[in-house]
Amino acid sequence: MQLHEYTSFDGVGLAQLLREGAVSAVELHDAAVRACAAVNPRINAVVELWPADLTAVDSTVTTAPFAGVPFLIKDVAVTMAGQRSEAGSRLGAGHVAALDSHLMTQFRAAGLATFGRTSTPEMAFATTTEPVLYGATRNPWNLGLSAGGSSGGAAAAVAAGIVPLAHATDTAGSIRVPAASTGLFGFKPSRGRVSNGPAMDEIFSGLGVQLGVSRTVRDSAALLDAVQGVMVGEPYVTSPPSHSWLSQVSAAPGKLRIGVQRAACNGAHPVPAVDAALDATVRLLESLGHHVEEVQAALGVSWQAFVHANASIWCANLVPWIDALAQESGRAVSLDTLEPATLACYRHGQTISAVDFVAALDVRNTVTRQAGALFEQYDVLLTPTMPDVPWQLGRYGEKEEELDGVGWTARLFEHSPYTPLANVAGLPAMSVPLGMSDEGLPIGMQFMAGCAKDGVLLRLAGQLERAAPWVQRRPPVWAGN
Repeated sequence: MQLHEYTSFDGVGLAQLLREGAVSAVELHDAAVRACAAVNPRINAVVELWPADLTAVDSTVTTAPFAGVPFLIKDVAVTMAGQRSEAGSRLGAGHVAALDSHLMTQFRAAGLATFGRTSTPEMAFATTTEPVLYGATRNPWNLGLSAGGSSGGAAAAVAAGIVPLAHATDTAGSIRVPAASTGLFGFKPSRGRVSNGPAMDEIFSGLGVQLGVSRTVRDSAALLDAVQGVMVGEPYVTSPPSHSWLSQVSAAPGKLRIGVQRAACNGAHPVPAVDAALDATVRLLESLGHHVEEVQAALGVSWQAFVHANASIWCANLVPWIDALAQESGRAVSLDTLEPATLACYRHGQTISAVDFVAALDVRNTVTRQAGALFEQYDVLLTPTMPDVPWQLGRYGEKEEELDGVGWTARLFEHSPYTPLANVAGLPAMSVPLGMSDEGLPIGMQFMAGCAKDGVLLRLAGQLERAAPWVQRRPPVWAGN
């Protein structure tokens, strides 16, 4: 299989080729390895390869939705028995997972042929991917720019054509930010749709979810079909619908009430290129028959209180995670094993009392109920995914050694102020690659819906993909060239 052929298909399309006998799983794996060799030295997205997991791909199970499709998992949150899981950190370097997480089991059952892992910032604690352990992941659209984070390795790998879709996680925008930065579709499902077990009951007290990034809407929808459903005893359970998510992509969304939020909740306004893309998106939505009007979504608390509460939740959750890695590795927690910002967040987490933590959860409750009221008025909230185009590598971490845990959280939220609301409130949200800057950089638009209304977004995404297709856009670094 030639690379220009391999990269021309999405995951659903490659699985169909395998079912038809036009290609074998081994041929697909070989193409993926060659694609990785062609582009990864330039983008540094994939940190390790291993023999493809083809155990679920044989003549008896080729009906699996992604049978034989090459796949990569992020170096955090999901574990594959016998493979390294290092959380992008020198503290966790060399750690080998003892068992499959439930999500990994579902990836196997879906037929996905996992053959490596992608880079993440240390502990996934940034919306750029520039870890000390493996170095910066570069954006295939411009190698001097960030690919976003924390799923930046996954996004760069998909955008450059190594795989059609890849595992990703999202605690404050980590699916949507890299998708917007690299011209992909990034879908964050509702809280409680995808399992984080058995090692974790929650990711960051319910703020984190898992799914993936892809080049087509149908790949993300089919992936959600394949992996939804949680383990017994899971803390959050959002029941699946009677229909498939894939069926929603081709279904008409109807006339939607869409609120447009231009300025972020911290008062930041998008740069002119992003603002122009937002205006173009509004015109597109109106041409499709939707009712669109400007709105200023309120958090119910001040921006400062919102950031402080998230810092308390994030940093307190970080402490036992780091302590466990230190115990397992026998390494000390210090600047020799952690980056300055991570260490600052760890130290801040050690100061959070039980009362502080409960107060932060109370802020989460206020924000969640405020969001619920908003979605009584509107079916969908539209914002830019990011207020700016991708940043130059190195900019995000400037003077990080001067920041404490709250200061680092504030920097993260200032970089991506539109995305964290969906995590705090547990709402579905997506970044759709609808814009391009004059400099040829992708611009994502974020759409958010009410609790468990994932189908509303997938129906709208399918309509947008048909009306303004993006799949033929190719970055300069592309495996199929």
